[in-house]
Amino acid sequence: METKNEEYITFNYSDIVFSYYFSNDCMCSKMVRDHFLVYVYSGEYVLEEGKRKTVVRPGEYVFMRRDNRVEMTKQPKNGEPFMGIFICFKRKFLREVFQDFEKKDLPHTITKHKQSVIKLPETPDIKGLFLSITPYFDSSMKPSDDIMYLKMLEGLYALLRIDERFYPTLFDFTEPWKIDILDFLNENYMYELSVEDIASFTGRSLSTLKRDFKKISNLSPEKWLIQRRLEVAYEKLKETGKSVTDVYMEVGFKNFSHFSSAFKKQYGMAPSNYIQAIT
Repeated sequence: METKNEEYITFNYSDIVFSYYFSNDCMCSKMVRDHFLVYVYSGEYVLEEGKRKTVVRPGEYVFMRRDNRVEMTKQPKNGEPFMGIFICFKRKFLREVFQDFEKKDLPHTITKHKQSVIKLPETPDIKGLFLSITPYFDSSMKPSDDIMYLKMLEGLYALLRIDERFYPTLFDFTEPWKIDILDFLNENYMYELSVEDIASFTGRSLSTLKRDFKKISNLSPEKWLIQRRLEVAYEKLKETGKSVTDVYMEVGFKNFSHFSSAFKKQYGMAPSNYIQAIT
């Protein structure tokens, strides 16, 4: 599947994504729901988890562990746009592979990686893998699903050969521990979260989330997120002196007109009028 706009092009072939970014800087905050193996072909990929910053340059590789929040910046470097290959390892794929392992041959005393972003060394396995995938940056050469599946297997085994700690990291099929819903939402309200995302990241089934949420709010999770974003926007406009354009994006709105109409409905005036009233 191909996605285009003026700033980027992506091609998604069976969970292997080819990504081009042409803008000067593309930053996003993302809840990483699946494991990713990433190769940077050109440009620069900057990943921040808390205070830890990882810079991935052309010819380098990085692994991102699932169920974590990462600040990502894709940017051009040395006059070249960002181009990268992302291999996504979903639970279904990993379960299928795991069934074929001889369980007696698996390491049982190895602990999983604690870091959620791991820069990888260049090995013959991983270098050969991405050299074989790179020609498909030409969208006219659409690869078959079977070929992409084999490339995903190759990527999985390349990781396992780099470090045995990838065994318990990749083949951990337990759900995230059940955590407080409001704590999670107050920390992550600015991110684009579906109800399914909230359930997954708080360790609940969808039905359990809905039942638990009714105990803490008369609103649906979607409406609660909008209200929380509006409350934070209101305080930011009042306390920080930031522009409306800066604030609506910071709190998680993707569309200015949606933010403006929701703000007016909540507070009785458009955000621009609110700024005039308090200055």
